[in-house]
Amino acid sequence: MFVLEYKLKGKLIQYQAIDEAIRTVQFVRNKCVRYWMDGKNIGQKDIYRYATILRKEFKFAGKLNSTACQQAVERAWTAIAKFYDNCKKKIKGKKGYPKFSKRTRSVEFKKSGWKLDRDAKRIKFTDKNNIGELKLIGSRDLFYFQEFQIQRVRVVKRADGYYCQFILKLDVRDITPELKPTKKMVGIDVGLKYFYADSNGNTINCPQYYRKAEKRLNRLNRRKSKKFRTGQKQSKNYLKTRRKYSKAHLKVSRQREEFAKQKALRLIQSNDLIAYEDLKVKNLVKNKKLSKSINDAAWSQLRKWIEYFGVKYSKLTIAIEPNYTSQDCFNCGKIIKKSLSVRTHICQCGYSEDRDVNAALNILKKGTIGHIGTWSEDLNAWGENVSIIVGSNTCNSKQSQ
Repeated sequence: MFVLEYKLKGKLIQYQAIDEAIRTVQFVRNKCVRYWMDGKNIGQKDIYRYATILRKEFKFAGKLNSTACQQAVERAWTAIAKFYDNCKKKIKGKKGYPKFSKRTRSVEFKKSGWKLDRDAKRIKFTDKNNIGELKLIGSRDLFYFQEFQIQRVRVVKRADGYYCQFILKLDVRDITPELKPTKKMVGIDVGLKYFYADSNGNTINCPQYYRKAEKRLNRLNRRKSKKFRTGQKQSKNYLKTRRKYSKAHLKVSRQREEFAKQKALRLIQSNDLIAYEDLKVKNLVKNKKLSKSINDAAWSQLRKWIEYFGVKYSKLTIAIEPNYTSQDCFNCGKIIKKSLSVRTHICQCGYSEDRDVNAALNILKKGTIGHIGTWSEDLNAWGENVSIIVGSNTCNSKQSQ
């Protein structure tokens, strides 16, 4: 699946209608979760039947397009199914018991409820919410794809406006320019001092977008807090200040993602094989002293885009276990224990190298020794499996944007 995104331009009354549709999606999703909580032996079909009852019982739910209502049910069942799956796998800690959604920001249509005018670059929503026709603003040509390839249309609300996403079913090999083999491979080690260091000795500094914007973000947050009224309806000044604060955060997140995307693309274009650590970032951010720096470094974003571009351009990406990559000596293999403050790897064998570069060399070594080096021909949707993990013989891909 591929996603093409355009900004929507319309009138205030149309934006209010979109907000109403999003609130209805949240209502249906939460009611389905409550129905499952209160009942016994409630399955997927039972929840779909209950959604039909909701549409008859509540007029505002009946106004929402039937496929958008089905998608709200799918969101509820996805949370329930994930909880069941975690229980079966007996994962440690919390199992992800379904929670009620408080901040739903999108409504999704399937094959009905919308009509696309590719000549005028406009889209019209035809359900009873009276969203009407809106203009699509974006650089991509709408004739880039056929209408039958559109699987879903999603309307997303963000701090700076409303966006329309087209989820397309396309063959990767038909739309991707072929890259010539470079006969090169690289291992990368992400860190806090450097965004990443590679096995060739190159380093990329962390842009630290959040750190640079932190002072302004804190100032906006203080302004927002001063205008907040406990237990009362919020003023227009508060809503305006909150919008500015949200836009500032959105800018930082976009900067971070674009930087990771750019670096990932360069790695894919210049190498045939990229090896990196299979880090559990969710666990690493539990460190209170380093959590802010880890989140600002955007390691997950880099991995996501490396895997995506790897699938898109048929390049091999390998995730390896991160154990002892910084401690092992690349030259002799001896374990040299060192704290995070020690930035240079010095071994008794005489080998001396930057700590992160030594780790990148070990990552590449682990990723290539004993690896078969094949790539799956199955380039389906960028789904749940993400990369080739050494020892598992699994191949994967993930969804595009």
